[in-house]
Amino acid sequence: MTNLSTPDSAALPAPIARLRDEGVAIWLDDLSRELLSGGELARLVRERGVVGVTSNPTIFASAMAQGHAYDDQLRTLAAAGTALDDAALALMTQDVRDACDLLAGLHRSSGGLDGRVSLEVAPSLARDTAGTVAMAKQLWTMVDRPNLYIKIPATAEGLPAIADATAAGINVNVTLIFSLDRYRGVLDAYQEGLERARSAGHDLARIDSVASFFVSRVDTAVDKRLDAIGTGEAAALRGTIAIANARLAYRIFAETTATDRWQDLARPAPARNARCGRRRASRTRATPTPATSTSSSHPVLSTRCPAPPSRRSRTTRRSPATRSPVGTTRRRTGSTGWPASGSTSLR
Repeated sequence: MTNLSTPDSAALPAPIARLRDEGVAIWLDDLSRELLSGGELARLVRERGVVGVTSNPTIFASAMAQGHAYDDQLRTLAAAGTALDDAALALMTQDVRDACDLLAGLHRSSGGLDGRVSLEVAPSLARDTAGTVAMAKQLWTMVDRPNLYIKIPATAEGLPAIADATAAGINVNVTLIFSLDRYRGVLDAYQEGLERARSAGHDLARIDSVASFFVSRVDTAVDKRLDAIGTGEAAALRGTIAIANARLAYRIFAETTATDRWQDLARPAPARNARCGRRRASRTRATPTPATSTSSSHPVLSTRCPAPPSRRSRTTRRSPATRSPVGTTRRRTGSTGWPASGSTSLR
């Protein structure tokens, strides 16, 4: 598999080169074996400036439900009598491991800033601290790559899980952050985790994190309320609240990294910890508009884009929403995107 490094800005389209020059990192919100084996992910890195990949169980469920890219591994797992849950984990972690390997050169050439791949814990564990920590450790061990992030939601139960996972030396991508108060809680949990990791003898320079602060979904929710108000003043605020919220979040990040507590953690190994990522919803356009890409740009921001149009057209045609992509055969999965629970095997 091709090992990629940071592309020259001159080789990128002008808008993407401008984003990179402003410090914005573009991540692809999609991953599948087809993207890996067909060379599309490598092309997006070389030609579209993609420097990271994020995934979740829903993305994998969609990928596994179409095509034949997973058939050989599924046959092997079926012959071994592998349970459905274990088979799904094997398929997902293989894709993530391959993506980590593909981006390993990018990770090295950027000093660890780029070339990261995120894998999310099961959504059903969002309110289960112990279960989240256990699965984070399992995924971390199964993939076994330094440029892996384990994605943990910023629920109330997720905050202690973030601290526990970080304390164990796991890179964490904290997702589902909407409010400023919750972001403060995320930063506190991350610092607690680093303090505990240092006490346990971990090298803090090897522990990284990103806070995925959602942006467009805030506007989606707030704009409806502004429309209900019905005044011209309210209408003028449409599409502005999310960016304002993200700017305030970045201010919290800057204030936190200036504290004695943070500086004490950074002193032995100045790292790239807890960068504030702007998380764009997957239903927005693949190419950020100037308003969403530059008005809140900061040196440690990343933005995530959905799948390329050619792939999106194959994975999002659903009829109705709970069914498989049109024209494909759906493998048996649970409502959360994970295989149905139980000891049923693939045989």
